[in-house]
Amino acid sequence: MSLFDGLPRERLQAMLAAGEEVQECYRVLEKTSANVVGEVLKDQGTFYEWDHYPDGDVYDHETHAQYYYHAHRIEQGEHGHFHLFVRRDGIPKRIKPVPNSGDTDWPTGDEVICHLIAISMEQKGYPTHLFTTNRWVTGENWYRAADVIELLDRFLIDHAYPSWASNRWVSAMVPLFRPQIEKLLLERDAAVEAWRAEHPDGDVFEDRDLEITSKVAIDVKHQIKQIGRALKKK
Repeated sequence: MSLFDGLPRERLQAMLAAGEEVQECYRVLEKTSANVVGEVLKDQGTFYEWDHYPDGDVYDHETHAQYYYHAHRIEQGEHGHFHLFVRRDGIPKRIKPVPNSGDTDWPTGDEVICHLIAISMEQKGYPTHLFTTNRWVTGENWYRAADVIELLDRFLIDHAYPSWASNRWVSAMVPLFRPQIEKLLLERDAAVEAWRAEHPDGDVFEDRDLEITSKVAIDVKHQIKQIGRALKKK
């Protein structure tokens, strides 16, 4: 069964519009041999593993969306990856994180944050995979998949720092790959629960042996083609 089966025409049209936005960002950047990763790393000095780029992350004070780029898995063939978040003021008060039953402190107050998805990038600055992570990887508050899925619509970086094109691109990637992201989040929760059942004496959210909780390869052009085919059936 296709991920696009059952999606309403309006959702497919929104995904297609997001795909056109991604391609437009590529078109403009490629005119000067630039790419979305290079834009984020521009004027940031030496690129060090684990450091966040740009310095201080990218945050939209109106939408409360946030992202940063970094690298720590070079051996796995990627250049680095983007981590996408929504901070506390962008999360409806009725949506609560799961209780923290472990000994490790989670963010509180203004620091409360929800990780949405990560986007792996190859050496030339184009996306290859989407993936989710365990809580300890990003130091987030843990929200159930259904709640994170609701927050996906709130991710928008609507300003020009560090790059208008990169911000438009990262914002459009979420609606473009919405079906895959939703599936990954559900798989993330299932992976965590399975791990918890196998390791009942530990804190699953802090277990360093569980890092990547779900992952899928992506291709922008293929995604747009699939959306187009699904729309023709409507």
